[in-house]
Amino acid sequence: MSVRCAAAVVGGALLASVAAAGPPFLTDDPEPVELGHFEAYLFSTWDAQPGATSIQGPAVEFNVGAAPGLQLHLVVPLATLTGGVRTTHGLGDVELGAKYRFVEETDRMPQVGTFPMLELPTGDADRGLGNGRLWARLPIWAQKSWGPWTTYGGVGYAINRAPGARSFPFAGWLLQRDLSRHLTLGGEVFAQGADSADGRSAVLLNGGGYYNFTHGFSLLFSAGRTLQGEPHTVAYVGLYWTW
Repeated sequence: MSVRCAAAVVGGALLASVAAAGPPFLTDDPEPVELGHFEAYLFSTWDAQPGATSIQGPAVEFNVGAAPGLQLHLVVPLATLTGGVRTTHGLGDVELGAKYRFVEETDRMPQVGTFPMLELPTGDADRGLGNGRLWARLPIWAQKSWGPWTTYGGVGYAINRAPGARSFPFAGWLLQRDLSRHLTLGGEVFAQGADSADGRSAVLLNGGGYYNFTHGFSLLFSAGRTLQGEPHTVAYVGLYWTW
């Protein structure tokens, strides 16, 4: 994998920054931050592939409930790419997004929403720290809860016209359970198409959860690896605040 193509993974779907119930997982959900509420994450992600390891972190994510059913989203990451004897550090690609829920959850119906994101080419692509061009992700997500169980997932498409990159579909589904008022654990299957000219599609199995120290402060964690296709070993760890 080329340095440029490996850098695409730093900002790509496998290590996507996700909001609300999404972190620490790759699959996202349609539930926006409530109006007048705020969320902040301090996190790092890790993606090891043959010949290269991509790291985001420390990275900061900020979400705000801007209107009923609407959340605005910002991620500013530092990025590291190691491959062979070469290691580079610097600002990665900044992410902007807006999550909008257009179907409310009922006893029978799931909630449904969309979470389009723009990845700004703020990272230095020549040093392997960014994509080099603006690109976008356009997903649809659905979620349903019953008792201590929650399941969510959906499908989407990433549009990426950078040199050496390729637009691709992605999909994921997750099931999680509240084991106590402090601990929630879950697992997901996430798949995406090839994101580069010399890449392959991948299907990953990922497990993790979060531990609530207080109502507004949590530790988030996950780890997983490829079941089929392009090999990846991924991990996420972060701290979460809401107010």
